[in-house]
Amino acid sequence: MRRFFLSPGEPRLRAGWRLLFQGVLWFALTMVFGLILIVFYYIKPSDSLSLLIYQSISFLAITTSIYLARRYIDRRSFSSLGLVVNWQALRDVLVGIAIAGVMMGIIFAVEWSVGWLSFGGFAWQVQSPLEFLGGMLVMLITFIIVGWQEELLSRGYWLQNLSDGLNLRWGVLLSSGLFAILHLMNPGASWFAIMGLVVAGLFLAYGYVRTHQLWLPIGLHIGWNFFEGPIFGFQVSGLTGLPKLINQVVQGPVILTGGSFGPEAGLVLLPGLLLGVILVYLVTSNRTKGTGDMG
Repeated sequence: MRRFFLSPGEPRLRAGWRLLFQGVLWFALTMVFGLILIVFYYIKPSDSLSLLIYQSISFLAITTSIYLARRYIDRRSFSSLGLVVNWQALRDVLVGIAIAGVMMGIIFAVEWSVGWLSFGGFAWQVQSPLEFLGGMLVMLITFIIVGWQEELLSRGYWLQNLSDGLNLRWGVLLSSGLFAILHLMNPGASWFAIMGLVVAGLFLAYGYVRTHQLWLPIGLHIGWNFFEGPIFGFQVSGLTGLPKLINQVVQGPVILTGGSFGPEAGLVLLPGLLLGVILVYLVTSNRTKGTGDMG
């Protein structure tokens, strides 16, 4: 029974039990923090503010559950997930955001050049500067929260515990699959969209494997969402009604563009990710490799 519950050679639970306990704790905290939503039920906030409120509650539940699980169940420090705070961390976040911006810019340019989207002008042509900047600020804060919590969960707790219990290759594959399943309830989600998100998860995991820190994938995640929706005007994994700089309508083949779900559900995602892999490789080529391997 001891071998069934405890890891070989160390006094802590096996990886599967650790993942289970964190999941239960996450669910319980979501229920507790979710009570906050009742307060906002009668306020009727805008779509963008509603998204920020929802993601803030999710942030509290995910971050708290992983902090407690990491300290008391994993018997490891929170920073050991890849959260060492230094100047390199800031650089990784900013570089990740910039890489994602280039990736999304290429996707926009491809779709526009072949006529898969129609350009409808800029936000400042129909909004006041204050309204526009306020909307952009809410979106930036929202996607910073999303990037943090989804990477902390997927490339942090899930990938690393699965890698500990199995190996890095299986950790990357399974955590990418779980990351995609998290989006199954998003508006317009399809199995093609889920497959695209699995591939996107593999790309984000590549950022972790190259650095053995979460900061680069966090930056990539923040940048992808922010440039995808608020800047270039695509749907962000099916989310609609959000402020955006560029007003445009996607009208190309759904299998190529992703349609109403966004580029993650279309084949146009692949050249964007290929460019991202090349850029991540280049910016991390002088980094000291970690001890993990894909074997």
